[in-house]
Amino acid sequence: MSDSEKSAVDSPVISTKDAFQVGLASYYAHKFHGRPTASGEIFDMYGLTAAHRELPLGTVIHVTHLGNGRSVKVKVNDRGPFIEGRILDLSLGAARRLDMVEEGVARVKIRIIKRID
Repeated sequence: MSDSEKSAVDSPVISTKDAFQVGLASYYAHKFHGRPTASGEIFDMYGLTAAHRELPLGTVIHVTHLGNGRSVKVKVNDRGPFIEGRILDLSLGAARRLDMVEEGVARVKIRIIKRID
C-alpha cells in the first residue's frame, strides 16, 4: 500500500455531532414558488424548506430564531443565499413559524438533525 493510500485509509472521520452555525437568515417566496430547486424538487413557499450554500441537499436541520426562541425543522433542498453575510434562506412557511416575516432577516442558529452524505 502506498503512503497516499495509507493516509486516506487511516484518516479520521470528522464528526458533525453537536455542530452548529449561527448567522443571518432571510426568506424567499412568491418569485420562486412553483419553480425547481437545486434538488429538483418544486419550490413550495408554504413548505418547510431552506437553501444553504454547503450542506448536502436533503439534510434536515433545526433552525432557532435567536431573537424570540421560536424554532422549526426544515429540509435543505436548494442553494443560497446569494447575499453576503447570510447563511440561510428559508421558505415563507418556515419564516412564518419563526415569526420573522415582518423583520425579513433574523439571527438564527442551525443544527443538523439528519445529514445526507
